[in-house]
Amino acid sequence: MRSPTILLFALALSVVICGCNNAPGRPPADSESLRPNKVLTFDTLYQQNCAGCHGEQGRGGAAIALNSPVYLEIADDATIRRVTAQGVPRTAMPAFAQSSGGMLTDEQVNAIVAGIRSHWSKQDSLPATLPTYSAAAPGDPQHGGSVYGGYCASCHGVAGRGGSHGGSIVDESFLNLVSDQYLRTIVIAGRPELGAPDWRGNVPGKPMSQQEVSDVVAWLSAQRPKPALSSTSKSASGGIQ
Repeated sequence: MRSPTILLFALALSVVICGCNNAPGRPPADSESLRPNKVLTFDTLYQQNCAGCHGEQGRGGAAIALNSPVYLEIADDATIRRVTAQGVPRTAMPAFAQSSGGMLTDEQVNAIVAGIRSHWSKQDSLPATLPTYSAAAPGDPQHGGSVYGGYCASCHGVAGRGGSHGGSIVDESFLNLVSDQYLRTIVIAGRPELGAPDWRGNVPGKPMSQQEVSDVVAWLSAQRPKPALSSTSKSASGGIQ
């Protein structure tokens, strides 16, 4: 007689449990959202953290296009990971890794880097003379002025203050928001989606050399306003030197 009783009790218990799981107002199990630090889907991470500056599909935003074949050729995974994790001090690029004060785990940063590479890397044939991501030697700002005149002035104006096909690139606000490395990357990769050519397209048939890229970046950097010294700083440094 005990076996039927046990079976009936088990059946009743299962009905109660099922009823609790389907109680009115209780969300289904598959609708429960992940904790923010557990999200590893590239599309979600990119839209939440990157698209605002780099564009919905990796292009068309205020910052450099991440789906640019040239950019992905010159910037290796370690570089993209470092910039994503640590940001770029004194620019508009924030740090995203928790270890640098951001909100993302190392695993999430790695997911973003891997997603950028897997979604947008293209097997485009680029010349061996492609300038490197980092400068091999310091640029010469004086020669950079001549380089600017030959390669950039036709769009951005004689002094860089804007021309018929491009805006000012010596604007104080702009230069104070970008690093020299950003300037170098833009000179090399361009902004094709905005009509700005890469290092090969400024003068047809005459791509910029590695040194010319470095020199024009040095010239642009020299246009960045120098911070004014306070009276205290002047006194401590012995005045103008």
